Amino acid sequence: MQKSALYPTVYVLGDGQLGRMLRYAGAPLDIEVQPLAFDAPVFDIPENSLITAEIEHWEPTPLAEHLARHPNFVNQSVSGKLADRLSQKSLLDELGLATSPWCLLSSAEQLPQFFANIGEKVVVKRRMGGYDGRGQWIITDENKSVLSDDLFGETIAEKFIPFDYEVSLVGARFRNGETRFYPVTYNLQQNGILRYSVIAPNFPQQAQQQKQAEMMLGKIMQHLDYVGVMAMECFVVGDQLLINELAPRVHNSGHWTQSGCSISQFELHLRALLDLPTPALEVFAPSVMVNLIGTAHNPNWLNTPFSQLHWYGKEVRQGRKVGHINLSHPDRNQLIRSLEKLRQELPEDYYSGLDWAINKLNAAAKS
Repeated sequence: MQKSALYPTVYVLGDGQLGRMLRYAGAPLDIEVQPLAFDAPVFDIPENSLITAEIEHWEPTPLAEHLARHPNFVNQSVSGKLADRLSQKSLLDELGLATSPWCLLSSAEQLPQFFANIGEKVVVKRRMGGYDGRGQWIITDENKSVLSDDLFGETIAEKFIPFDYEVSLVGARFRNGETRFYPVTYNLQQNGILRYSVIAPNFPQQAQQQKQAEMMLGKIMQHLDYVGVMAMECFVVGDQLLINELAPRVHNSGHWTQSGCSISQFELHLRALLDLPTPALEVFAPSVMVNLIGTAHNPNWLNTPFSQLHWYGKEVRQGRKVGHINLSHPDRNQLIRSLEKLRQELPEDYYSGLDWAINKLNAAAKS
């Protein structure tokens, strides 16, 4: 006899690691989560099902177009709006939220005026699809010829921001307008890809940054009538946060919540979609997330105290996210010992990031 389900099935457009981790998060609550490959065959989705996505930009495959017509595809219009950097930046301007000065780059003739009015160095980004450092160029008057004609109209130009460091905020909005926020997370990017995240109490300026970031992300989610988890990446310049990018989904910089918080970002997303009772988010230990980029699996990672390995089962290729390691413990010294152990088991290009994470943990302890 088939059992009756407590909750409607949640279908995830996309079957990468984020969809898989949403499925894991649903299992203890008996929420059936089914990730769907973009090229999967079209099938009839039950009317009471919910649909979410693990990525905001997707090709118009037959399945994606079929799902787009389903009345319960949550945030579908928001995903399209935020996937295009032109409409995303326009939204931030409309809401009066700080971001780097920018414009739509329609022709090469705009660049001299942009250099004169904004700054001698700009970042040119594809409007759609660029991520992890791809589809982005740092442009000055000397190298502007690298921009091919097909990019004009399809890119935006932003002022290059010499920021102090980068942070992100991951939060969720429920259908009744209530919100939940994790603490501000401190991030290190290398070659345009997030490599490390650190969360610990008492970072310098943390309370001020938390208040500012919650106001900004809360205003965005409320304006969009958004339901579920959203991430906001920011540059820190002095005491100001500048929004760099928004992601209407679970996010790399929230992976630490799987071991360092009472409710992970993946479970929180499902709770918000299904409007389930949700207590306050409680962080019980400092945490570090190490993103594994193009690195072969090492079974010795499993012998790292107070750590949790997530391996995605992908073919290992240069620049590809193949897994991550979460480390959480109330004693920062134990976290540091675990990071030093990983230093012996990771390639040399991880060393500077491990030093950065250890310095962040020590800085939080001193403040």
